[in-house]
Amino acid sequence: MFNNFSSRSLLSFFLFPSIALCDAPENWQLNFQDPATPNAEGMIAFHEYLMLYLIVIGVAVFWMLVQSINFFNAETHPKSTIFTHSSVLEIVWTIIPAVILLLIAAPSFTLLYSLDESINPDLTLKVIGHQWYWSYEYSDAINKYDGSEESIMFDSYMLPEEDLALGSFRLLEVDNRVILPIQKHIRVLVTAADVIHSWAVPSFAIKVDACPGRISEASLFIKREGVFYGQCSEICGVNHGFMPIVVEGTKPAYFSEWYSNEKIGSEASDLV
Repeated sequence: MFNNFSSRSLLSFFLFPSIALCDAPENWQLNFQDPATPNAEGMIAFHEYLMLYLIVIGVAVFWMLVQSINFFNAETHPKSTIFTHSSVLEIVWTIIPAVILLLIAAPSFTLLYSLDESINPDLTLKVIGHQWYWSYEYSDAINKYDGSEESIMFDSYMLPEEDLALGSFRLLEVDNRVILPIQKHIRVLVTAADVIHSWAVPSFAIKVDACPGRISEASLFIKREGVFYGQCSEICGVNHGFMPIVVEGTKPAYFSEWYSNEKIGSEASDLV
């Protein structure tokens, strides 16, 4: 936890005491959740980088506003000065914003490229949005973890409040969590069966629209173990607020064992 937090802004920590140092939202949260992927770390770092420019620009504009009010009034200058323009000033306020935009564009292009980067995946997770639950399919885990010839698929529904265990998150916990291995390149294919949904997990900095008849692709590389919470981020109907997402990042050895057990259970249910 300390390593993750050390990469965050200490200034934000002292200015905003209600920072979510976990993988789920908390009351009065004003900052990001802990990053669990390189993309999330990059977005947070870029956000802190932009904040530097925003603060400098804000202070400069406020200072000029105060100076204008101070110098251009009837008490300070009863007789106003007549002038047309300043060529030097016009050059300065044209060049400086252009330089700032270049300084912002360079890291943003790098981040955008990394978000779209496609790496040969170790695993493919297919996500299907329904009204109002999610379906998941491990489509290419064949022969990679248990040597089986078939993939597994299951539905994930929100747990009702009466079924929650002590300490669970209301409206965020599900009956079947998505189990994914850490330190592996994962391809996420997202689609929908009825209306538009959106598969979003803040700790992953991932938000992919699920559109009927179309498959959207995203890459995922989970760096650490944990349980990560998300929700559907597209208004998809009356129960839109009851489509939580829970992803559990585990070690590859545990994932292999879990996958084998799920496969055995799936085959047994098919026989019945």
